[in-house]
Amino acid sequence: MQVVRRNVRAAGQAVKRAWDGPGRERDLAMQAVKAALAAWIAWAVAGWWLKEPMAFVAPWVAIVVVESTVYRSIAHGLQQFAAIAAGTVMATAVSLLLHDTMLVMALVLPAAVLLGHWQRLGSQGVYAATGALFVLTDGPVGVATSTARITESLFGAGVGIALNALVRPPMYLRDTRAALEDATHEAHDILEAVAGGLADGRWDAHEAGTWHERALRLQRLVDQARAAIGHSRESLRINLRRRTSATSPPGKDYDDAVHALEYAAVHIAGVTRTVWEAAADDRAARRPDSALARRYAEFLRQTARALRLYSQTRFSHRSDQELRQAVQELHRTLDALRHHLTHSRPADPDEVATYGTLLTQAHRLAGRLVTSES
Repeated sequence: MQVVRRNVRAAGQAVKRAWDGPGRERDLAMQAVKAALAAWIAWAVAGWWLKEPMAFVAPWVAIVVVESTVYRSIAHGLQQFAAIAAGTVMATAVSLLLHDTMLVMALVLPAAVLLGHWQRLGSQGVYAATGALFVLTDGPVGVATSTARITESLFGAGVGIALNALVRPPMYLRDTRAALEDATHEAHDILEAVAGGLADGRWDAHEAGTWHERALRLQRLVDQARAAIGHSRESLRINLRRRTSATSPPGKDYDDAVHALEYAAVHIAGVTRTVWEAAADDRAARRPDSALARRYAEFLRQTARALRLYSQTRFSHRSDQELRQAVQELHRTLDALRHHLTHSRPADPDEVATYGTLLTQAHRLAGRLVTSES
């Protein structure tokens, strides 16, 4: 019962967000309405007005080809039409030769399924077998009915593509920036959490393990941001709204941002793993002393701030002077870390390994931010 309430509440919140303003929920609602409208138009013309014998094919294809981007609608619409036509022609030709539905099905369906795996048909290849099944299970086979079925599928694809291209063609520029900002904020929050723990001397294994789990999940957020960039660029292809959009398309700044986040995610995971391993080990000698921990915590805070400033500089077109200053502070803190390691000379090899690992990750994080900033 709690699951039902939770799902109902989530659905209500999604409806509210779609009603309140632009966003992913409103985009999904608009695509759903367009798909339903495409099916309605296709049926109104083919079934109600023209009374075609295979009118059901038109709305079925129309609703499927209203995809998330105009480019995808066209590409998948053409692939689907080719698959349906191939399956229909194959089943019709063999049926007219053999006149035995069971035998024809045994021969045609394996070939149609294999054809569906052809790379040129992409994800729409399954419709080759679907087209063949429609021929073999829908009454007497004839050239006229098969031609009508192919014609209706072409008409339905045309309606779906036209509606998706002409009525508020979908764009996902907001999703791209939101995905990058989500990843940046999570990286910032992880670094702040680790810095707070180090500065306060909290080396609890459970908490350190939580930091490491968050760092590993950060990579998925970065992957989602990269996918969002590709989706946004695809949504601008053959899109009539591109010229009137006030939002800039994803450019080199977005690529630079996701590269920086990928690099940061890898080394944040390295830092949190080192902290976790040190906290999980009973030998206290492996843990950095309090002075180094505080210095490293300050470095992580400065890194978190630099990541946040980097995001703001890339997407808000603000001056990068503050970012340059933050990177300079990172260098000074990194030099202090090196100096501390050089003069402390710990006797325990395990402690030296922990120091070296943390220092290496710090150096790489700072180096990537300098490269990205310049």
